[in-house]
Amino acid sequence: MDGQYDGNVHDIEHFLKVWSYAKTIGELEGLDPYTQETLELAAIVHDIACPLCREKYGSTAGPYQEAEGIPLARDFYSDFTLPDQQKDRICYLVGHHHTFRNVEGMDYQILVEADFLVNASESHMNVEAIENFGKKVFKTETGRNLLSEIYKLPQ
Repeated sequence: MDGQYDGNVHDIEHFLKVWSYAKTIGELEGLDPYTQETLELAAIVHDIACPLCREKYGSTAGPYQEAEGIPLARDFYSDFTLPDQQKDRICYLVGHHHTFRNVEGMDYQILVEADFLVNASESHMNVEAIENFGKKVFKTETGRNLLSEIYKLPQ
């Protein structure tokens, strides 16, 4: 996967951090093995479109990533021996990881939370914005605890 990012250290570190949080949250929330695997495979490629978006649009804005990421993720996993249904779900997650309404499924919820945990730091968000987002979007106990501990949110 590192090759997809052409040596861009920020992108590589970002997907590794998001994968790590997604893995941790999924395990602590007790996901079944199939959903856990789907979550982790989606976390690895969730920002696969960033290099293309920078080149094509001069931006990695969420809507660009979501639109461009689906075919790139599908192509990336095309040679893997995964059920088509699982590949479809991975692509769905990649194509929706910046969409915070109508979040269906624990894999989707956890990917959103894991990505935000990293994005909040990388974007230097203020505590009030982090707290507001957490109240509106975070649903898992593990995600909420991580958000509170990492960003020292009031209890």
